[in-house]
Amino acid sequence: MKLGRLGAWYAPDKIGNAKGIAAFVKTVEDLGYDTLWYPESRGYESFCVGGYMLGQTKTLKLGSSITSIYARDAFAARRGMISLNELYGDRFILGLGVSHMPMVEGMRGHTYEKPIPAMRRYVNGIIKEQAGSDAWPIALAALRPLMLKLSAELTRGALPYNTTPHHTAEAAKILGPNKWLAIEQKVTLETDPVKARALGRNELSRYMVLDNYRNSWLTMGFTEADLANGGSDRFIDAMVLWGSADKVKEGLRAHFAAGATHVAIQPVTAEGDTTARDATLKALSDT
Repeated sequence: MKLGRLGAWYAPDKIGNAKGIAAFVKTVEDLGYDTLWYPESRGYESFCVGGYMLGQTKTLKLGSSITSIYARDAFAARRGMISLNELYGDRFILGLGVSHMPMVEGMRGHTYEKPIPAMRRYVNGIIKEQAGSDAWPIALAALRPLMLKLSAELTRGALPYNTTPHHTAEAAKILGPNKWLAIEQKVTLETDPVKARALGRNELSRYMVLDNYRNSWLTMGFTEADLANGGSDRFIDAMVLWGSADKVKEGLRAHFAAGATHVAIQPVTAEGDTTARDATLKALSDT
């Protein structure tokens, strides 16, 4: 499988119904995006909704970003990935992640293990002694160096989330050549700085209570002060590109210049504003 240059990132949970999901994935496909990435959190089960979205499209790839390694065993993940690709023309990418302690222990009732050995064991359980597994479309949610190195060692590449072009450059060095570096980037075409940052703070609030992200941001050069009180302007502006389409495109291209092989655009809008969501993707589809 080849991964194209530009993708979209959006949670089907935000849509919440089959008709709306079907309409959205067809819009993403019609706009020419290569891949639509989607998470697994508290709503739709990853393989079920992935299969539904594949069934509504013809050429669009679907990538889990991410499927939790605590949601199913490695054999089930392997068979799910293979099944979706056999049934829908090799258009499914299995993005895996270790999730977060509150979701793993509080919601699922599992024990959250050390991320690197847990992920290594899980991926080995998927690919071990499987012919052709080195070409399987598997990638890892990776932020810090050890997980990035594991991504390069065992999979097609990495799926960093909530990062910056500087992080992209460092990740590209660690991954090395011929690996996927698929970056997620939040955007809004709101040009009023107060409104744009308010949208950004609302969107990021769910992530700012999670240690994995906070620790990653601190290693990127942000401070505890940047992460306090909903996030400093400096932090919000880095996490959510805002302004005119041309200004946002400039920020997206900074990831490519830093070494990204793929950038997934996540539209940030007022809750339920599907018109702005789709208009954002349309305006940026030629980045």
